[in-house]
Amino acid sequence: MLHTPSGGAGRGTAASGRAPMSIGAVLSLLREEFPEVTLSKIRFLESEGLVEPQRTPSGYRKFTAGDVDRLARVLRMQRDNYLPLKVIREQLDAQQRGAAPVPSQPCEPPQEPVSGPASGEGESAVHSTRAELLAAVGASTAELAEWESHGLVRPEGDDSYTPESVEVARLVASLCRHGFEPRHLRGVRAAAEREAAMVEQLVAPLRKHRNPRTRTHAEETATELAALSTRLHAAFLHTEVRDRLC
Repeated sequence: MLHTPSGGAGRGTAASGRAPMSIGAVLSLLREEFPEVTLSKIRFLESEGLVEPQRTPSGYRKFTAGDVDRLARVLRMQRDNYLPLKVIREQLDAQQRGAAPVPSQPCEPPQEPVSGPASGEGESAVHSTRAELLAAVGASTAELAEWESHGLVRPEGDDSYTPESVEVARLVASLCRHGFEPRHLRGVRAAAEREAAMVEQLVAPLRKHRNPRTRTHAEETATELAALSTRLHAAFLHTEVRDRLC
């Protein structure tokens, strides 16, 4: 549909006079070239500022042909060049301003997982030791031990900590300084685990696909779902706090 030999947006350009479209109509158009695109993918790209559809007074999205063309370019750059969204946004914005975009080298396509213990190699260089985590967070050994006892912070098998664990420890420390106790935060961890299980279940069919690009799409979808879930949690929490304080 949208793909042309030159990489442009074929039907999208021809349809420049078409009336604004609903997100469902956009999905149908995009699926001709990108059969695995979903509504959540389109909404996620919108939330990341890659496209800005109009809104009706009742809040419904209305996409122009230009929006569809832009979405197609985003999806094409992800699929063909494995570019991160930040780079894609910068290039598209530069093109819109009429400036020459800074050329970016395509990212290497994801490699097949290596069997055995070697698959985790390469990550250890960015892991932190216990002492490094304590120094970065400003916590005591006793505090870290308590967080670990409640399952909030989990060391790796070699007693090192991933960057994500260090960030969790930093957030836990900040909340505890405001009066939270580790036992109060166990529910947050449990809720995240439940949501992760739901995401895993949703992308499981894609992860089992023989096509490497489909498996890559599973990882992208899981990341999008996690981001959307985080935004939803934040929206709920802000609403509840506002209502209770008003």
